[in-house]
Amino acid sequence: MYHTSDFDFELPNELIASHPLEKRDASRMLVLDGNTIYDKHIRDFLDYIKPGDVVVFNNSRVIPARFNVRGSAVQGRVADDHEITLHTAVNDRDWWGLCKKFNKINIGDTLTMDDGTKIQVVDKDEESGLLLHFNCDNVFEVLDKIGKMPLPPYMKRDEEIADRERYQTVYAEPLGSMAAPTAGLHFTPELMAEIEQRGAKIVKVTLHVGAGTWMPVKTENLNEHKMHSEWCCITPNQADIINNAKRVIAVGTTSMRTLESAAIRARESGVNMRVIPICDNTNIFIIPGYKFGAVDVLLTNFHLPKSTLFMLVSAFAGLSEMKSAYAHAVAEKYRFFSYGDCCLLFKKPGGENAI
Repeated sequence: MYHTSDFDFELPNELIASHPLEKRDASRMLVLDGNTIYDKHIRDFLDYIKPGDVVVFNNSRVIPARFNVRGSAVQGRVADDHEITLHTAVNDRDWWGLCKKFNKINIGDTLTMDDGTKIQVVDKDEESGLLLHFNCDNVFEVLDKIGKMPLPPYMKRDEEIADRERYQTVYAEPLGSMAAPTAGLHFTPELMAEIEQRGAKIVKVTLHVGAGTWMPVKTENLNEHKMHSEWCCITPNQADIINNAKRVIAVGTTSMRTLESAAIRARESGVNMRVIPICDNTNIFIIPGYKFGAVDVLLTNFHLPKSTLFMLVSAFAGLSEMKSAYAHAVAEKYRFFSYGDCCLLFKKPGGENAI
């Protein structure tokens, strides 16, 4: 039985990347193959591509999901200002959002955005935050005008103009994420073209990144952690390509979670395939003991201590192996988290990541 504290590690604050490198494809890449560690660069990713591979990216586009609102003045008092970050869409006009001053907002309150758009507070939840109804025709258009890119709090800075482009993959299409699928930030159109020139195919699935990916684990017992749902999609055509792959390489943990959600559906359906098509919500929580059904190789950034993402990579490559790899990354001064460097991980056969 694993506990949250098993996934802790030491990380100097100066290794947390607050800004991206000048060039997307300039990042370093740690390679972990079994117990062997190699220091590479992201362009070396091509050397690990084989004919017949399928490389899977998450093409979700980050929305400028962070914005300010003003509450209603009560009995002559000045109205409070609040910062809200949307994370999950219920429909076109209803969204869940996180708010630091959660306890100062009540169900039924009317909030006003900077452009005058009115929002009604429909519901509250300690984990999900506020359920908000937007009185406008297009929430995305409003956010595009007044919203800010939802940079993670560990960057400890406000959005800058460059973040509108750099905190977005070059292949991002459908709007819906409150955070970037950061492993994809290293790729340029040229690098992606070279993947196909090596004889591999590219598939772009979708998972709209929400609270499920980024909410911290607050319980010591992993079984008590509530994983929020996120919407993901693999089309029938994409599933066919994935099922005919010699190897499946997931770019990012969100691609991994989409693929493994589809693999679970395949097992439950009694189908002898890697995946079946899926367009649905998933709350998959991958920890050591999980049996991987779809992914053979994972490219991902470095993750926070005690996070669901570090638990996922530990399930895939082994907890002790990941701790050794991260200790090496710290010693070699790799850059961590969203704007940081990346690592290429190969699935550990048997052992602690098998049921």
